[in-house]
Amino acid sequence: MALLDRIKHDADSDEFLVWKFPSEEIRLGSQLIVNQSQEAIFVKGGQALDLFGPGTYSLSTGNLPILGKIVNLPFGRKTPFSAEVWFVNKTVKRDLKWGTKTPIPLIDTQFNYPVNVRSFGRWGMRVTDARTFIVQIVGSQYNATMISKIEEYFIGEIVQRLSNALSRYFVEKNVSIFQVNARLNELSGFVESEIRAEFERFGIEIVNFNIERISIPDEDMNKFKEILGKRMEIDQISQAKVGQAYTTMRTFDTLDKAADNEGGGTGQMLGTGLGLGVGLGAGVPIGQQIGGAMNVQPIQKAPSDDPVVKLQKLKQMLDADLITNEDFETKKKQILDSI
Repeated sequence: MALLDRIKHDADSDEFLVWKFPSEEIRLGSQLIVNQSQEAIFVKGGQALDLFGPGTYSLSTGNLPILGKIVNLPFGRKTPFSAEVWFVNKTVKRDLKWGTKTPIPLIDTQFNYPVNVRSFGRWGMRVTDARTFIVQIVGSQYNATMISKIEEYFIGEIVQRLSNALSRYFVEKNVSIFQVNARLNELSGFVESEIRAEFERFGIEIVNFNIERISIPDEDMNKFKEILGKRMEIDQISQAKVGQAYTTMRTFDTLDKAADNEGGGTGQMLGTGLGLGVGLGAGVPIGQQIGGAMNVQPIQKAPSDDPVVKLQKLKQMLDADLITNEDFETKKKQILDSI
């Protein structure tokens, strides 16, 4: 390959991130031109060596001290040598897109249910340490297709950190996944702090990061609604059973206290009434068994059947977009009418 006396990268735009000069046959005395917002770095055997900022340079042993020691460059001659020259773009890139190719599996801490989520957004970055960037990202394994895969590699890192950060966020904040789109700004900052630390080891600064949306696939959402509906039915049945048991226990307490009263009349009547009631048959409510023999004090509703609790749960489902406003109003009216 012919020796070149001019080494430069005339980029058509600032879209490139890193570019390798096509020839590795260089000689002392060649002119190196580095444009604004660029850095050029010489690489030999996978090692990032001498680095040049914006300017024009005549290559010599004086400005290639690290490389000169490796290849034993003689002083004052136009000696040829072999090395890679990489140009790194240090401008800020803000409008980069990221997104999940496959759903991220999470556990909703409020409902204790596995949920798959998808997410997308935008991010921005700039290279702050060209030497670290070349070693960590490019190294000596460069090939013609790698540059196009660098951004894809970064997105993979983002999604991995996003998955870990989301899991921690929902646990630490005790927030349901179904309420997360109301907290995207807070969540974006939480995830950005995780990503920033990871990208620093690549010589990259994260300048902006945001999550535009987190969504649940329709199929998973429909399954969740179906299961949640069944849970609510079971919960209502359980509440009814608890309420009945609570009422029965309070009735027995009242009867026992009355039967223990000294003075005979009322106690004897209740004792007789209780005996008669037992003989009426299993399954008949206590209030019907005693047949008006006593005036039992009104029984309070069991705490688990409290309409306030029901309304709170109903509002939580509305906030999580699990029911419509129409469903909410209809069910709320039913609960209030039952009081």
